[in-house]
Amino acid sequence: MADFETDYLIVGAGAVGLAFADTLIDEDPDCHITFVDRHAKPGGHWNDAYSFVALHQPSATYGVNSLEFQTEHIDEHGLNKGLHALASGTEVLAYFEKVMNLRLLPTGRVDYHRLCEFTGRDDDGIARFKPILGGEEKTVNVRRKVVDATFYQTSVPSTHTPSFEIASDAQVVPPGELPQLWKRAHALPEHYVILGAGKTAMDTGVWLIEAGVDPRSISWVRPRESWLWNRAYTQPGEDFLEQVMDMQLALLREASAASDGRDWMRRLGEQGYYLRIDENSDPDMFHYATISQGEVDLLRRITNVIRKGRVKRVEPGKLVFADGAADIPQGSLFIDCTATAVPFRVQEGARPIFDGDTITLRPLHVPLVTFSAAVAAFLEANFDDDATRNALATPGPLTDTPETFPYAFMVTMMNRGAWSQNPKIAAWLAKSRLDLAGPTIAKLIAENSPKLAILAPFQQAIAQHMPSVVKLGMQAKAVHEAK
Repeated sequence: MADFETDYLIVGAGAVGLAFADTLIDEDPDCHITFVDRHAKPGGHWNDAYSFVALHQPSATYGVNSLEFQTEHIDEHGLNKGLHALASGTEVLAYFEKVMNLRLLPTGRVDYHRLCEFTGRDDDGIARFKPILGGEEKTVNVRRKVVDATFYQTSVPSTHTPSFEIASDAQVVPPGELPQLWKRAHALPEHYVILGAGKTAMDTGVWLIEAGVDPRSISWVRPRESWLWNRAYTQPGEDFLEQVMDMQLALLREASAASDGRDWMRRLGEQGYYLRIDENSDPDMFHYATISQGEVDLLRRITNVIRKGRVKRVEPGKLVFADGAADIPQGSLFIDCTATAVPFRVQEGARPIFDGDTITLRPLHVPLVTFSAAVAAFLEANFDDDATRNALATPGPLTDTPETFPYAFMVTMMNRGAWSQNPKIAAWLAKSRLDLAGPTIAKLIAENSPKLAILAPFQQAIAQHMPSVVKLGMQAKAVHEAK
């Protein structure tokens, strides 16, 4: 006999698992859910993130459907001025703790096993997990399904293993240690070297400059340049609907003019919908990072950029690359920002979202992972078979480059099109706080607002340009699968 019973065993109590459970608990009022998670608190990788981390996207479209962030407002100062607030890492953790402790557990239909490792499931439906800190393995009779909320395998600087060698006398730290430098004010670094080109590295550059470090005292190793979403065009709510629709129209319009994903991204960049730090570059990376123009302007003040590929070895006063080396000022502090937030090849060979007794949470609206998880929960509770569910839930890839971006965009558009044609899903989207435009459009329809006129050109653009989106998407799919 198993130690416990449950309907759904969710492996992972991070943002994705919590978003799934939050919707499922409402849509299926008879189900029981059990969480198994490695961390001591809910929130997944947010427990391990550097202290000055913040959301890239507005907090108004992140988290779970049932609960707003307490700090949802428009920023009135700083680099994000005029846009929806970005919750800090501390706020995100507090939010997810509130979701678990004040929203899910009080229902009496949710169990939470923290600091536990999922160890597998037998053919008879008995799942197993083991307390990490000690104790005997526990068994769970899973009456319905195991939900894998760990697909994204998010890595953060404090937990990843560097891929380069480090000399014993080199000072290499994760970005999370920077706020502690005040404790060694008598022996501060003479120079700072940022290793990595992703959003963590960008956050670190912004933090250093805002903390008073002279940009001339910063070197930045950027193996690749990246396209970045302009946050001004990703804002929810009625006041930003015009900007959001402008970008969507541009995406469709330029799809018909572009020869491939790289050309598509370049055309959108020229119109300001996407940003890049080095305006003279032709970026070959796109990881869906979102940034403000103010942050980009600040980062452009770091002019000592080293473009020699990935670092192979870090030594005092020296960086070694595959084809050469770069001298670095003595006394430099190297900041390791090379952790990959998502392993972009992990989806290869992955099973469909709904597969018998297993649900694997993957992006349906790329890259909105919590929204995608909530949609998956709605489909699970409201449709009767996996074939129907999967027809409405094609997993989209978290692509790595501009060349492969059209594949993800195509899948997102096709999923959204299918949802819009299903009255049951469409009604749910109209009240989903995680959906960027659904509630706003529903509100305008209820008010018979003249602002609805902005939707007509979008619908016409879909009819006109969707064949070009599919053409680019299939071309990008072939590139993605060949890598």
